[in-house]
Amino acid sequence: MSQICRMTENLGPYLKVVETALLKLRDDNIMSRIWAHDHTVWNPGPAEIANRLGWLQAPGVMAASVEKLESFARDMAALGYTRALLLGMGGSSLAPEVFSRTFQAREGFLELTVLDSTDPAAVASMASSIDPAHTLCIVSTKSGTTPETLSFFRYFYNLFADALGTEEAGGHFIAITDADTPLTALARRYAFRRTFLNDPTIGGRYSALSYFGLVPAALIGMDIRLLLDRALILAENCKSSNCPVEGNNYGGRLGTLLAVMARSGRDKATFVISKQLAPFGDWVEQLIAESSGKQGTGIVPIVNEQLGFPGQYRDDRLFVHIRINGDETYDDSLRDLEQAGHPVVHICLHDSSDLGGQFFLWEMAMAVAGHILGINPFDQPDVESAKILARKAISEYQVKGTLPVQTPLLCDRDTFVYGDLRADSLEEALLVFLAGIHDGSYVALQAYLPPTGQTDAALAELRMKIRDSCRVATTLGYGPRFLHSTGQLHKGGADNGLFIQITCDNPLEIPIPDEAGYKASSMDFGVLKTAQALGDWQALVNAGRKVLRLHVGLDDVSSAVRRIAQMLG
Repeated sequence: MSQICRMTENLGPYLKVVETALLKLRDDNIMSRIWAHDHTVWNPGPAEIANRLGWLQAPGVMAASVEKLESFARDMAALGYTRALLLGMGGSSLAPEVFSRTFQAREGFLELTVLDSTDPAAVASMASSIDPAHTLCIVSTKSGTTPETLSFFRYFYNLFADALGTEEAGGHFIAITDADTPLTALARRYAFRRTFLNDPTIGGRYSALSYFGLVPAALIGMDIRLLLDRALILAENCKSSNCPVEGNNYGGRLGTLLAVMARSGRDKATFVISKQLAPFGDWVEQLIAESSGKQGTGIVPIVNEQLGFPGQYRDDRLFVHIRINGDETYDDSLRDLEQAGHPVVHICLHDSSDLGGQFFLWEMAMAVAGHILGINPFDQPDVESAKILARKAISEYQVKGTLPVQTPLLCDRDTFVYGDLRADSLEEALLVFLAGIHDGSYVALQAYLPPTGQTDAALAELRMKIRDSCRVATTLGYGPRFLHSTGQLHKGGADNGLFIQITCDNPLEIPIPDEAGYKASSMDFGVLKTAQALGDWQALVNAGRKVLRLHVGLDDVSSAVRRIAQMLG
């Protein structure tokens, strides 16, 4: 196992402080203590740490399951399945999505599609695109209680039962979860074809190299043994015997420089990734945001933001260049940024299978960064706040038949504006809100909209207008998906975010069955999505964050978003 990615850095004036931090990391024996599962690396007590370190051994442990997973994948193809539909959120869906978008399904294996949106149009589009007779559904949730995932299951089980009959429907489902969760009971009740029980000591965002990532990877015919081999190479590189001072311990070094940069004001880790590896950005975004964004600190991951010129950036950026060997697409631009004084980390991969090593590298890096930042990288204490408020809104809907109503500040060009500010027009509201940007700020676009190509393009245009007109870091996420990704950072990280929530009406009524196998429904996906948006809004307000909500007309959502972008010049 000699093949390893290459990592180099140009840190400029920050090099000395990074090297000082690395010496302390060595003197405090942090790498060896991490491998020894010593919870005091992060907290005096073991809660949500001692039972969250299974990812350290996952590449070696899962290597013993490769033949079983490959055999399962061949069996599913032999049974006539041509497509796998994964129903999940966050840690259960992001690694499979990386695999489905990076690796084409091998001939004779299954195509993989991921559904992680409660938008009714997205659910309806997915339902209309599948053939139940040849589709295998993967119900994936660590806790077995994720509301979105279980709603997907009830809806698609009924769809399959209507098409195939109840006796056959259950055989088109498999589950990935921890032992003794409510999903294991559902899988037995509805006669799922298979249940994969994951190591309960692996947290959701650290689960890429466990059953949560590898079952879907096997189904599309990926070489999962090679993926794990590359992960083992990086695990060996990150061992305590390879000192992060004298050696090239990439996990120790990367985690240290990320944390030191954040403490030095360079807390916007801006990813520049080769096109064929670009899907990895969404996975690493969740890992960084949810692991570091708590107790008023954190690292803000910036992914899929078009690379600009040095003058378009403030001094709050650390650029991370992840590329395939030989790809020189961004070399000149990054050289200009380095010459302008921006720190840049370069990580060079041999091929796409090196993503196995990247999963482990970044997991270790965030474990190390958590130690230096003084936080527990394995919990997510602020995620529950939005969930509680969403459930409260749903309870009100079930009693009154309507969701809580907010009073708009104004309506302009079919767009309703909500927020704690004074303005007479949509354009003025935008400018007043964005005037709150200061050094160190970032703007997060939270799109509770149908995730279509047209919407993607319109949101990207709005994002770049904000970035360029205000010289500010930007993020973009679809709701409720981002609640399981960057939502923790938004509420628990530093108070340096400005949040623009964009919502729309949901004309499609897609009922969520109260129970799989029965037609009765007390809520549809539109109500669930709107309740999640309202809950997130209130959670941000309760946390003292700056929030602006724009509710756009439903006739042409992408055009409405473009009109907003045009107001910024």
